[in-house]
Amino acid sequence: MNQMLKNSLFFLLYISFVLLFIPQNTYAQEGDSGIGYSYKIIKPENQIGNAGYFDLRMTPEQKQTVDIELYNMTDQEISVDLSVNSAKTNSNGVIEYGPTKLETDPSLKYDLKNLVKVQEKVTLAPKATQKVPVEITMPKEKYDGTISGGIYLQKSETEAEKKADNSMKGVVNKYAFIVGMLLTESDTKIQPDLTFNKIYAGLTNYRNTFLVNFSNTQATYVEGMTVDAQIFKKGSDDVLYESKKENYRMAPNSAMTFPINLNGEAIAAGEYEGHILVTAGDKKWEWREAFTVTQKDADKYNAEDVSLIQDRGINWQMIALTAGGILLLFLSIYLVTHMVSKRKKNNNKKKKNKKRTE
Repeated sequence: MNQMLKNSLFFLLYISFVLLFIPQNTYAQEGDSGIGYSYKIIKPENQIGNAGYFDLRMTPEQKQTVDIELYNMTDQEISVDLSVNSAKTNSNGVIEYGPTKLETDPSLKYDLKNLVKVQEKVTLAPKATQKVPVEITMPKEKYDGTISGGIYLQKSETEAEKKADNSMKGVVNKYAFIVGMLLTESDTKIQPDLTFNKIYAGLTNYRNTFLVNFSNTQATYVEGMTVDAQIFKKGSDDVLYESKKENYRMAPNSAMTFPINLNGEAIAAGEYEGHILVTAGDKKWEWREAFTVTQKDADKYNAEDVSLIQDRGINWQMIALTAGGILLLFLSIYLVTHMVSKRKKNNNKKKKNKKRTE
C-alpha cells in the first residue's frame, strides 16, 4: 500500500507540474497577407489639394458621386466588403476611421455614415479593375467645420478562410484599407472646445486603471494635444497616480477616454479627486473632479487585474485540496481492489479445503 501511495503522489505532482508550467502558444497567420487587391481614389474637381484621401469642398444639399477604383491582383475572383464610419478618438490619442467599438459622441450632428452611401460588397473578376461609386448627400443646413470619417475596405473571407480563422487559438491578422473622407463647406475656422464627462475606475488591458472621459464638442480637429492627469485621495495633496501624454489628436465631435494606470496596484475603495489639464497650442482646459470607488467595484476590478493575479502566485491551498481529493480517490480504489482480491483469495482457499475434506 505504501508503494502505491508513493507512486500516486509522484503521478499527481507530475500532472500538476505539466498543467501549471507548460507554455501556452498563440498563433498568427503567416505568409501571404491576404490583401490581394489595390485601390486608388478618382479625385473630382472639388478635391482640395493632392491628399491621398477625399478632401471635398461641398455646398448645402449637394449630391455628388465620387469613385474608388479597385484592382484584383490575383488570378481568382475575390470580393471586397465596404463600410462607412465616422472618425473617433481612441485612448492613445489616435484617430480611427474604420469600424470600432468606440461610442459616438452626442455632439456629433452629422455622422458620415448617414451622409455617404456605398455598396456593401464588390466582386472582382481575376485581374479586373472596377470603379465603386460613393454617393454623398450633404445636409440642408449650411455647415461650418469638418465632417470626417473613412470608407473601410476589406477582402471578404471565403468559407474555408472562416473555418481556418475559427480553428486558430490565438491572434489572427486581418488586413484592410481605409480611404479617408473630409467634407467641408467653407474656410471658416472652428475653435476646439473640450468638455469633461466623467472619471471612474475600470480596467485597461485587464489592469486596474482610473479613466478620464472628455469630449471635443466642435467640428474641428484638436492637434498637438497634451494631457496631464493626477489622482488624489479626497482632501489630500499627495499624488497617488499620474499620467502625462503628448502629441495626442482628437477627431471632430468625438470623445476620448484617457487612462491613468495603477502600475500593478490594487484599487482601494473610497473617495478620490482627479485633476486634469489639457493643452493644445494656446488653448487650455482644466478640471478638478471628485469621484467615488465602491467596495463592490474595487473587488470586481482587483479580481480581474492580471497583474494582481500573477502576484498572488500559485494557489497552494487549492492545489493541496485537489491533491488530497485525488489521493483519497486512489486510496479508495486501492482499498476496494485490495478487499476484492482478499475476498477472492479466501473463497479460493475455502474451495480447496472443501475438496480436500471430500
